[in-house]
Amino acid sequence: MKNYRLEVRNLHKRFPGVYAIKGVSFQIAPGEVHALVGENGAGKSTLMKMITGEYTPDEGEIFHNGEQIKPKSIADSQKKGISMIHQELAPLPDMTIADNIFLGQEIMNGKFLNDHEMIEQTKDILREYGMDFDPRLKVGRLSVAQIQMLEIIKAVRKNADIIIMDEPTSSLSDEESQKLFRIIKELTDKGVSIIYISHRLEEILKLTDRITVLRDGEYIKTVDAKGVTQNELVEMMVGRSLDQIYPKEKVGIGDVVFEARNLCRKDVFNNISFQVHAGEILGFSGLVGAGRSEIMNAIFGLDKLDSGQIFMDGQEIKVRSPQDAIKNKIALVSEDRKIYGLVLCRSIKENISLPNLPKLHKKLFINSAKEKNAVEDYRKSLGIKCATTNVAVGTLSGGNQQKVVLAKWLQSEPKLLILDEPTRGIDVGAKFEIYKMMVELAKKGIAIIMISSELPEVMGMSDRIMVVSKGRITGTYTKEEIDVGAVTQNNLLSSALQEV
Repeated sequence: MKNYRLEVRNLHKRFPGVYAIKGVSFQIAPGEVHALVGENGAGKSTLMKMITGEYTPDEGEIFHNGEQIKPKSIADSQKKGISMIHQELAPLPDMTIADNIFLGQEIMNGKFLNDHEMIEQTKDILREYGMDFDPRLKVGRLSVAQIQMLEIIKAVRKNADIIIMDEPTSSLSDEESQKLFRIIKELTDKGVSIIYISHRLEEILKLTDRITVLRDGEYIKTVDAKGVTQNELVEMMVGRSLDQIYPKEKVGIGDVVFEARNLCRKDVFNNISFQVHAGEILGFSGLVGAGRSEIMNAIFGLDKLDSGQIFMDGQEIKVRSPQDAIKNKIALVSEDRKIYGLVLCRSIKENISLPNLPKLHKKLFINSAKEKNAVEDYRKSLGIKCATTNVAVGTLSGGNQQKVVLAKWLQSEPKLLILDEPTRGIDVGAKFEIYKMMVELAKKGIAIIMISSELPEVMGMSDRIMVVSKGRITGTYTKEEIDVGAVTQNNLLSSALQEV
């Protein structure tokens, strides 16, 4: 036991009506990158919250460097050398980089802050991690990737010998991810242990040493990353075999449903023109920040177009707001479901009904029976896992939250469905269900636009792919070209890096 950096033994955690963790045990060695995988709702977050002191186990023991610990809070676990970097980063945006780094560990000059010394030390710290920034810059000016690095710096400065990383690359470009991986290697070379939580199985197989699989709150198996395949991991996670990761089917492509002509927004995107047909899945690929989401936000009326035309079924339409888009049968599942897609404190039923109230009200009042039946139909058809549709949507797993977002827009009966990173932060089983749903919607003649930063996903699910680089379309590829090998991931990357 003394050789382990962390050991958990027979941990249990129960909540009213939910047995979240059922006797989980595993160990992590010093300097190891240890992956924790499982479907949404498998118990990963609950397990980490017990390790970091946010929850107290009902049963079981936790050992850190051979000594039993019982952290009572996050601050308590940090003092013991355990830090967690959450998927939803929580820096203080209106404070400077130096202030964030020294938060809780400020350098004092008598009764006053020694700002000069903290700024000088921050310069050295940033230089060590290859970040060339003024320490007096406010954190709100940084990108997600830069904030991620800042959180790692803060964890290391607190003398953490265990750092838990929850979906650390979900918002990073390939280049930024590679930089993160180099920093992880430097940390493990110094003996720091990393618990790495991610739904990107290809990434896990390349980066980690060992992988622990959870399913429905139970420990399934710990395997060496070099001795397991992606398909084997999937089977352990979902408890069944998935015939294929991307269940794309050939669907008859119909007439043009949507057309964009020469869409422009100053300093964001320029001269964007494309068509989407009934039954077609049109993939949009490109690097983070290329302008893909911005194009779709403008089409949906969230942002203003400077010029250009939009057509539905051959008729020009004016979209000045999301209400205009919804009236014209355009729906957008946004990239950040928690900020733009859901009202987390409200129920599943209310979230699904929200954009569809005109269909549900009778004079001044909502037809409760009609609402209940409609919501229940979508709960069953999409497989939303919940005790009742009256529970707050914020209590659901990421995959089930995404299904709620999809349900509310499907109830609006769209002709064009825009999916911006539809599987970000959800497990492989939920991804498979969403892919199958996309195919079924395409069969019904719905035109689909899918934005994805995952090249295997966009290649596996699209009938055509358009690549965006710096606000312009730099390449268009067909499913046939991909299937015969004429187009590879390298081709897409080259188009994404193309100067325009």
